[in-house]
Amino acid sequence: MFKKTTSGHASADSLGSSDPREIVNGGRRDFLDFLVKSSSSAVALAAVGSLAACGDSSGSAAVTTPAVFAFGVASGDPLTDRVILWSHAKVPNSTADVSLTWQVASDAAFANIVKSGALTATEASSFTAKVDVTGLTAGASYFYRFLDSTGASSTVGTTRTLPASNVASVKFAVFSCSLYSEGYFHAYDAAAKSDAQYALHLGDYIYEYGSGATQFGNSNIPGNRITSPANDIVTMNDYRTRHALYKSDLNLQAAHAKMPWITIWDDHEFANDAYVNGAENHKSATQGDWVTRKNIAAKVYHEWMPIRTLDVNNLLKIYRRFDFGNIFTLHMLDTRIEGRDRQYSDFGDADQGIGRYLAGITPNAAGIRPDASRKMMSSEQQNWLTSGMNASTATWQVLGNQTIMAKMWFPYTLSSAFTTNPAGVPAAISAFLTAKATRAAAGAAALTPTQAGLLNPAVNPGLPYNLDSWDGYPAQREAILQTVKAQGKRLVTLSGDSHNGWFNNLTTLAGDKVGVEFATSSVTGIGFESVGLGTLGSSIDGSALTAQLGNAAIGAGLGLIDDVGYADTSQRGYLLMTVTAASMKGEYVYVSNIKLPTYTLTTGRTITVPSTASGTAAPVFA
Repeated sequence: MFKKTTSGHASADSLGSSDPREIVNGGRRDFLDFLVKSSSSAVALAAVGSLAACGDSSGSAAVTTPAVFAFGVASGDPLTDRVILWSHAKVPNSTADVSLTWQVASDAAFANIVKSGALTATEASSFTAKVDVTGLTAGASYFYRFLDSTGASSTVGTTRTLPASNVASVKFAVFSCSLYSEGYFHAYDAAAKSDAQYALHLGDYIYEYGSGATQFGNSNIPGNRITSPANDIVTMNDYRTRHALYKSDLNLQAAHAKMPWITIWDDHEFANDAYVNGAENHKSATQGDWVTRKNIAAKVYHEWMPIRTLDVNNLLKIYRRFDFGNIFTLHMLDTRIEGRDRQYSDFGDADQGIGRYLAGITPNAAGIRPDASRKMMSSEQQNWLTSGMNASTATWQVLGNQTIMAKMWFPYTLSSAFTTNPAGVPAAISAFLTAKATRAAAGAAALTPTQAGLLNPAVNPGLPYNLDSWDGYPAQREAILQTVKAQGKRLVTLSGDSHNGWFNNLTTLAGDKVGVEFATSSVTGIGFESVGLGTLGSSIDGSALTAQLGNAAIGAGLGLIDDVGYADTSQRGYLLMTVTAASMKGEYVYVSNIKLPTYTLTTGRTITVPSTASGTAAPVFA
């Protein structure tokens, strides 16, 4: 649908090529902005001084001068008996170590301190401080804070452990894609004020782009949300400064302080369209060695995020698992850094990689698809995932996944119209939807020959619009879905990256439904509306046919993409998920405007999936 030009900008002329995130504001496709008040960033960064070495290093300042906790507090990676606590403490204009005491209490006044200890924020860790607090009670809520030796205190955060096996329900917020310069982080503020107990962030927590006027996300900056440093981040201090900028956002701080987070990275924590051996937005001639940059980004991520570091000798391995009682097991995946092969769309082909994709999925004389060896994740992680799902006795198996997993295949006629006759796109959409409505209302016998051809995949096949997603790695996706089908598990994938809201069926190449996908919109990253396709959602999911079919058009797969039951292609926000043994409910929460400092909330769809069958129960749309 969309093709980048040689200048790095993009035009809407090739359905089946790169996705719309790559074309906003004449720059690359990633955006994510935090909703803090514009002045707070400058205040926080100024308070702690440069993150590079500077000032008094004698150590005396740490004793006589209070530390500043400029970036709030955070907790994360909860288990039934433990949770990670995080903060940042620095004496202004000093590189002295900061001795800290952490406290966990059962009450806001800290009259009943249940756990406490000491740790040190040092220059070597960018003055961040993390502790894994153990010995806690399952399903319990706690208050926590950090204090320095002068008595200066951080803000107070609240956190909770994972529930015991008999929990009745769990509620959590799901985020993705926050570009600081693109807008205010209202989604974080809204979630902090909700009744969510936990938060999941599926990647693109930061973006790597600089502040140049022609760079991605900088054409319509609200307030004073200017990216720092001004260059694309490459060095250790660059990445630390960018993380600090994001965490200076007061609304992000509030969301972190409200509940424990479980996070995973995607590409922009490193560089756009990253894979094992490189990235679209990494230029070795000017930015050095990719492995060096990748390792720096991973180190800083572990410093600045409330994530449990599983292996200090391998910071790139962060896929991990969380059991929310007997309701669901959450498998947090890394489909970006630890095992991904280079994207088909990254080779500079005129067709944006579609030819490579088609060649990859076409069986050879031996019946083997050449694509079979291509990976989104390593074989080790794939085995970890499938064996973990098989061993889990929870009602639901939930994947915390970066990019869209469902088959997002637009009909070739529409792809062709975008490529060769953009003016004919509305007519192509209308013809396809009319054919679907006719078949739904009166059966296949009522179709004209032309309509029958439009709905015949042999004549009008589907083509993926984004080869950076799971569509670019169909063999591994098929292997995972076939394994889940054989296991008889109830599969739900939570996905981000696309900047649009989706509810999709997860189907095999043969069309067998295996599970469902809830995909959140972005915090601030602009979606299809960035290229004038903000109203395409109702055509994609078929809800445009309600005039002809009534409520039967809702969630019935009657739109441009067969496996899509709901699409919103113009709004920013987050997902609010409520999970019980009986159902999985997703509420698509949207904010009114990311360019203004105030906002209102609306709920798009509320979609409930019953647990009556292994991935085949009909969802309820409201």
